[in-house]
Amino acid sequence: MVLIHDIVEIDAGDTYCYDTEGYKTKADREEKAAQRIFGMLPDDQKEEMYRLWREFEDSETDDARFAAVLDRVQPLLLNYTKGGISWNEHGIFKEQVLGRNEAYFDVADNITELITSIINDAYDKGWLK
Repeated sequence: MVLIHDIVEIDAGDTYCYDTEGYKTKADREEKAAQRIFGMLPDDQKEEMYRLWREFEDSETDDARFAAVLDRVQPLLLNYTKGGISWNEHGIFKEQVLGRNEAYFDVADNITELITSIINDAYDKGWLK
């Protein structure tokens, strides 16, 4: 599910998670990309790939929510291990990072603890405003 989601983002362009302007056209760009990419497949594969992509985007099933957490934690870890480079570059606030991730805090307690620990430590180190 995560890989299918990423294939669509490669085609549509990956929107930086704190880019409010980019998010205005994100859903439309990704829908068009999904239709184009999956439209090249035989019907049965096209339907399955689109269904999995849509499941991820809607984030309503347990599998989709877990996949979304993986998709959210990866850039968080990358930013953290790189000294908050992207957060600093874009002037990101702790509240923005918490807000971006809080919808998934109910997926698993240990993931919630990991996310909040990373965010709090990054803030303490001055990597987040």
